[in-house]
Amino acid sequence: MPMSFTDRPEPAATQQDRPQLQKAIDEIIDSGVTGVQLRVNGERGEWVGNAGVRELDGSAEPPVDGHGRIGSTTKTFTATLVLQLVAEGRIGLDDPAADHLPGFGLDRRITVRMLLQHTSGVFNFTGEYYDDGTFAPGIPATTAGREWVDNRFRTYQPQELVRFALSKPARFEPGTDWSYSNTNYVIARLLIEQVTGRPLAEVMQERILGPLNLTGTQLPETREEIPEPHSRAYYRYEEDGEQKTVDVTRQNPSWISTGGDMISTTRDLHTFISALMGGRLLPVPLLAEMCKPHPKIGYGLGVMVQETEDGGTVITHNGGIAGHAALMYSTPDGSTTLTALLNYVDDAAMSLAEAVRRTTQQLVDEVFSNGPARSAGGPAEAAENLSTISV
Repeated sequence: MPMSFTDRPEPAATQQDRPQLQKAIDEIIDSGVTGVQLRVNGERGEWVGNAGVRELDGSAEPPVDGHGRIGSTTKTFTATLVLQLVAEGRIGLDDPAADHLPGFGLDRRITVRMLLQHTSGVFNFTGEYYDDGTFAPGIPATTAGREWVDNRFRTYQPQELVRFALSKPARFEPGTDWSYSNTNYVIARLLIEQVTGRPLAEVMQERILGPLNLTGTQLPETREEIPEPHSRAYYRYEEDGEQKTVDVTRQNPSWISTGGDMISTTRDLHTFISALMGGRLLPVPLLAEMCKPHPKIGYGLGVMVQETEDGGTVITHNGGIAGHAALMYSTPDGSTTLTALLNYVDDAAMSLAEAVRRTTQQLVDEVFSNGPARSAGGPAEAAENLSTISV
C-alpha cells in the first residue's frame, strides 16, 4: 500500500544512513528548483526523501510520493509497448512505418526502429533547432512566452501534430543521422493504436500499468488536472519589460501527446524501470535491442545508455515539461534505481538547466558510481533534464 503522503518518511535511519542523498537534493534546491521528491532502491534498501517546498511562497514540503508530469520519460513507456508488439510479431522493428500508417505519406525509408531511436529525420513539431543556430518554430502551444501561457489549454489531436510535422522539410535523410524529435513518438502512438485497434490508454493499462499495479500513473489525454497530492509548477516570461510568473500546474497536455504527456510518481517509475530492466516486460533479445546505444549520442530505443567512470552502465530517460521534470535511472538488471520528480519555475532561457544538470549528475554519481556518468558515444545530457515547454 502507498505510504502516507502527509509527512516525510518516518525511518530516521534511512535518512541517517544516506546523508549524501539528502545533501544532493538540498543542493538541487539551492540551484533554484522549487521542490524535489527522490526515491532510491538498491542493495542498501529503499531511501525516500524530499526537499524544498510544494509551492512558491509556501512552507509545506513536497509530498514524498506525490504525482507529477514526467515529460519525455513517457517515451520509455511508449517504446516498451511498441517492442511488445514486435515480440508478438505484429510489427517488425525494420518494417517501414508507412506500411502500418498508410494515410500520412510517410517516407517509406522510415522504419519503426528509426522512430524509436530518433533517426527518422522527421521535423520536431515542438520546434527544430538547427546546427547553424537557426530555429524553426513548432505548433503555437510550444512557442515561448505569453503565447505558451495563452495556448496551454488548447486541444490537439495526435494526427494534427504529425501532419504539421510532415508538412515541414525533414531534418535529414532517414537513418543517416540522429536528432531528438517528439514527432517520432506521436507516430509511434498512432502505430500502436492502428495495430491493436484500441486507444493507447487502454493498451497501456492492459499491458503495463495494470500488470505492474502502477496506480499513480496515467495518460491524461486532454485532462488538465494532476491527481493529488502534487507540487506546483510555474512558468516565467517577460511582457512590456515586466517579469510575470504563472502557475502552469494545470494544462492540457494534448499538445505534446506521447512526446511527454504522462503523469506518474517516484514509486511507480521505480517499479516500471526495475521491471523493464529486470526482463518482466520484454524478452531478453528485444531488451538488448532497446539498450543498444546509437554511436552518436548513446540513445537506444526509448532509453539513454550512460557509462559510469568506474566501468558500469546506467539506463535512463529523463523528461522536462513546463515547470515539471522527472529523473529515471537504473542499472541494466534493474537492481538499483533512482527516480525523482522536480518542480520549478521554467522560462524561455532555460536558466535552471545547467545548474540542475550539474547537481543531478552529483546525485547520479552518489547512487551509481564513484565517478561521473557519461553517455555511451556522446554527451551525458542527450535528452534534457529540464527544458522550456518542449520535452
